[in-house]
Amino acid sequence: MPRKKNEEKEKKIIQIIELINLLLEDPKVPKNVKKALEDAKNRLSEKGDPTIRAGSAIYSITEISNDVNLPVSARTMVWNILSLLETIK
Repeated sequence: MPRKKNEEKEKKIIQIIELINLLLEDPKVPKNVKKALEDAKNRLSEKGDPTIRAGSAIYSITEISNDVNLPVSARTMVWNILSLLETIK
């Protein structure tokens, strides 16, 4: 049973990485936000427990979620990413 749960978590992580890639390609997203998103993506791509990787990514992304320079559409996507990450815990 735990193996199946980990497989589900890994699928969610892949979806989250795809969403992060969309934000990284957006020219309206500030460089500091892209840096934090890249850091979160790298943490999610590491080997190991999906729960720990998700927690590390949440830490990176939470700091940028209220950045005043973040466009509204990107902010909404950041919040969606955070919500998905929280379901992995």
